[in-house]
Amino acid sequence: MIGNSIRHLSDSLSLRPKKRSQLCSKSINIHIFAARLMKSWEKLIQLTKHDFMNSYETVFILTPVLSEEQTKEAVQKFEGEIKSLGGKVKHSENWGLRKLAYPIQKKSTGFYFLIEFEGPSTVIGDFELMLRRDERLMRFLTVKMDKDSLAWAERRRTKMGAKKSVAAKA
Repeated sequence: MIGNSIRHLSDSLSLRPKKRSQLCSKSINIHIFAARLMKSWEKLIQLTKHDFMNSYETVFILTPVLSEEQTKEAVQKFEGEIKSLGGKVKHSENWGLRKLAYPIQKKSTGFYFLIEFEGPSTVIGDFELMLRRDERLMRFLTVKMDKDSLAWAERRRTKMGAKKSVAAKA
């Protein structure tokens, strides 16, 4: 496979030697060039696999029969799982007890939580598997955030922070 691509490369660069000695030196140079090119591609692939962090947002609903301590424990467990998988929790919100749009597991309310985090793409599969296995959880949704949704989330956080500080002063 590499030999064919090197021959194709030498044909396209019109490196056809006229003498036998030129053939050896040209083919060695092409082999060295191809080896260096392959190493640089391997390094690039490793960088994109391991160092690139995506931003995600997970909203989940916990069952309403849990006490406040149990809900805090569950959220701390989820945040700890993200950190143990190589992610970093950026923001976490408790939306409180809310009425559901339709009954889930014969329950009409649930505790809503939001977690924003960064991590490699491998984090999501393991994290969602852990969420599926947790009996306290009724529903969850994980979304990959793009630059526009990141900006919107930041604006929403600053707006919510301003509202909380006004309410605290009153």
